[in-house]
Amino acid sequence: MTISTTKKLVGATIAAGVIFALAGCGQAPTEPGGDNNGGGGEAASDFIPCIVSDAGGFDDKSFNQLSYEGVVKAADELGVEVKKAESNAETEYGPNIDNMVSEGCNAIVAVGFALSQATVDAANANPDTDFILVDDAADNDFDGNKDAENVKPLLYNTAEAAFLAGYLSAGYSEAGKVGTFGGMEFPTVTIFMDGFKQGVDHYNSENGTSVQVIGWDGKTGSFTGGFEANQDAKTVAKNILDQGVDVIMPVGGPIYQSALQAITESGRDVALVGVDADLYNTDPTTQDVVLTSVLKAMDISVYEAVMSSADGEFSGDAYIGTLENEGVGIAPLHNFEDKVDAELMSQVDKIKQEIIDGTITVTSYLSN
Repeated sequence: MTISTTKKLVGATIAAGVIFALAGCGQAPTEPGGDNNGGGGEAASDFIPCIVSDAGGFDDKSFNQLSYEGVVKAADELGVEVKKAESNAETEYGPNIDNMVSEGCNAIVAVGFALSQATVDAANANPDTDFILVDDAADNDFDGNKDAENVKPLLYNTAEAAFLAGYLSAGYSEAGKVGTFGGMEFPTVTIFMDGFKQGVDHYNSENGTSVQVIGWDGKTGSFTGGFEANQDAKTVAKNILDQGVDVIMPVGGPIYQSALQAITESGRDVALVGVDADLYNTDPTTQDVVLTSVLKAMDISVYEAVMSSADGEFSGDAYIGTLENEGVGIAPLHNFEDKVDAELMSQVDKIKQEIIDGTITVTSYLSN
């Protein structure tokens, strides 16, 4: 897909598709009943939870892995087995979802916006099956309405959490330059970059500084063209590092691995900001480099949506994770605890509450 095409998708999504996500926004999925048979729903032995990954695979240390962990947790509590299909290419999304339907799955989790159309098509063809779509509003014609009633979109306003990471990064930076880059220019990628830049800008306005953001100017920036840890991703990371940044946030699943290689080869002291999962925990090789991670609690929201399906209480209302409902957040500093000024972290904590209270407004494609 070309950059011009993705820009059109961004514009269309902001203008129309995500209006639905806000208008139809529901609360976090209801906690399931206390028994192991899914409350009043199907008996656990009859319920089949399933999941289809995007091309990143279930070991991406990121959103595929977190979503899979949520399904596994639900299956363990229900005493059933998970059926899964790992996609290796875009052409496999539809067939993989259709295969899950043919396997008799009751709830099918589709991970990532790339699976949106295939999910909607399968949902409309199978109205008695519950579909859970991670990171997309299921509005592929961008008319402001969800395209299938039995799809539950799970969305995350990561701009709020990335704002905190941007403020923290600006305060931590000694070079006065921080960087970010993405896999492809989709809203679910640029939402991180938007929040990150807003956080840096807020730091500058509050502290009279002029920390620069390399790789994203609020409208466009640096992208690898995909979500693979490859030479293209490494080249983009290197180009940003060569401009003197000492903090970098790659947005796009495994591409952080390429950034890590570029950091190592640079021989410089550069901190990495992870996305989706806490990289310190999911990838121990990053522990000496990860300042923090911008978190999306996909494991929890996927788990709750699957359990709601098993409980017979499935709702197609969109869920949007925020700082307030703990659907997004930032990870602990871990090994950077002693490297970050305690006063800076106090400011970050204060800003978090101000975002929750509405004193600070963070804009994103999921904003009102």
